[in-house]
Amino acid sequence: MNLILIAVISLGAIALVLAAILYVASKKFAVYEDPRIAQVGEVLPQANCGGCGYPGCSGFADACVKAGSLEGKFCPVGGQPVMAKVADILGLAAGEAEPMVAVVRCNGTCANRPRINQYDSAKSCAIAASLYGGETGCSYGCLGCGDCVAACQFDAIHMNPETGLPEVDEAKCTACGACVKACPKSIIEIRPQGKKSRRVYVQCVNKDKGAVARKACTVSCIGCGKCVKVCPFEAITLENNLAYIDPYKCKSCRKCEEVCPQGTIIALNFPPRKPKSEDASAAPKVAPIKKETEVPVAEATKAVETPKTTVDEAQK
Repeated sequence: MNLILIAVISLGAIALVLAAILYVASKKFAVYEDPRIAQVGEVLPQANCGGCGYPGCSGFADACVKAGSLEGKFCPVGGQPVMAKVADILGLAAGEAEPMVAVVRCNGTCANRPRINQYDSAKSCAIAASLYGGETGCSYGCLGCGDCVAACQFDAIHMNPETGLPEVDEAKCTACGACVKACPKSIIEIRPQGKKSRRVYVQCVNKDKGAVARKACTVSCIGCGKCVKVCPFEAITLENNLAYIDPYKCKSCRKCEEVCPQGTIIALNFPPRKPKSEDASAAPKVAPIKKETEVPVAEATKAVETPKTTVDEAQK
């Protein structure tokens, strides 16, 4: 019994000493955490999508509190209402952010981009991209395996079985960027949603030369540069045989859409154009032929006739 009692007392003494050491260490090396971080974290949607540019909602909350300003910080899932709550907690002004949306920049449907082989392996765009260029002649376009659909947490993107391409539901899309990261071909882009959800963009990412690109897809960009020349706002650039429209410079005049010979430039959610009236006013105007003033025959004859001289007058 004595040995057991001694062991119990010894272990109890050791436990007390270690507890005292841990208590002192916790006080000495304690890290202060602003309670506002937890408050901000509670109002965030906790989607942890990374669309804000920070590692999860806790990282975003910590950045908002420590920065002292909400400029350049926006939660794409919660939107402006959530940012207003964050601003109230921190006593800061919530900046206005333009709504963004994911855009699929590929129009290589089954009709526009015929299949030349068949992929028979794991249903994954990442695996298919690492193995070969795809089932069509275009090695830049959508692979159609749906990695973007699996990556979306908000059910905002689905594969269209008829076209074989992903389609974005604007009402559900939060522009978190998960689909952009999941696409190995980089055909999905986050762009401003635009007024009344109207956008103008080049629906192609093919960088091959014109003849090669057109052979692979009937609606591919051929790099002709007509859109660049017609744009009055210098919003279109041509690089590596591919045109690109800057959404922040574009004024939606749609002149580029009219001149594109391939129909590659898409004007989304715009009203249909009014048909041009084919009337006489549209025909080129021809100047009327001026009528010459009529001259009496007698006067004309007199003007043409030369005076005749007689022989007698000549002799005189």
